[in-house]
Amino acid sequence: MCYFCENNYMQFVNLHTHFYTNSDSILEIVNQYPNEFSEEIPLYSIGIHPWHINEERLNDDLKIIKEKLSLNECIALGECGLDKRIDKIYSAQTDVFESQLDLLHEISKPVILHCVASFDEVISCKKNSGLTSPFIIHGFSKNVQVARQLLNQDFYLSFGKYLLRNPELGEVFQQIPNEKIFLETDTIAESLEEVYTFAAKCKNISIEEMKEIVWKNYQTVFK
Repeated sequence: MCYFCENNYMQFVNLHTHFYTNSDSILEIVNQYPNEFSEEIPLYSIGIHPWHINEERLNDDLKIIKEKLSLNECIALGECGLDKRIDKIYSAQTDVFESQLDLLHEISKPVILHCVASFDEVISCKKNSGLTSPFIIHGFSKNVQVARQLLNQDFYLSFGKYLLRNPELGEVFQQIPNEKIFLETDTIAESLEEVYTFAAKCKNISIEEMKEIVWKNYQTVFK
């Protein structure tokens, strides 16, 4: 169950959001950055996004991430990962990503991933890390072949913006095993319930059934 739920009931789970709404009906994992940290967020992930790598404060950022990972309120590392479509040096991205994964050898927690045109590399980093932590690709938007490649390596896939925007992705989502699914809003204006409604329609099930699927996955991954 959620660390902060007083009532024993099933909530909507928002795997990744940048906006804290403080809704009683939603368990939201709010993305935080080490250099822009808010103590007011009760449940969060923390990591160095590849867009925001700053070599001058890298050691300080890693130190803050390590400290926060030891807290119950911090339930995941991330978002972190690799992105081939930005001007950050790719080898530097890889070094920073691997440095963050190294922190999980001391305390095992799930990883929420930003991955753009780097699925082979992220899979390789996961294997090389030797970690048994769950790895979750947030904002998945690719075809069923990429999905299967990731599922075969025991990744979870989180859907949100692109599921609402791209009709073809609904067909991909339909084929993803229920036990590997998460849903999110990230930075979109649409509500989490809209995401769940569309996801349920893709699977031809009720919103309550979709809610239960994601809730069970949350309990499994974030023990």
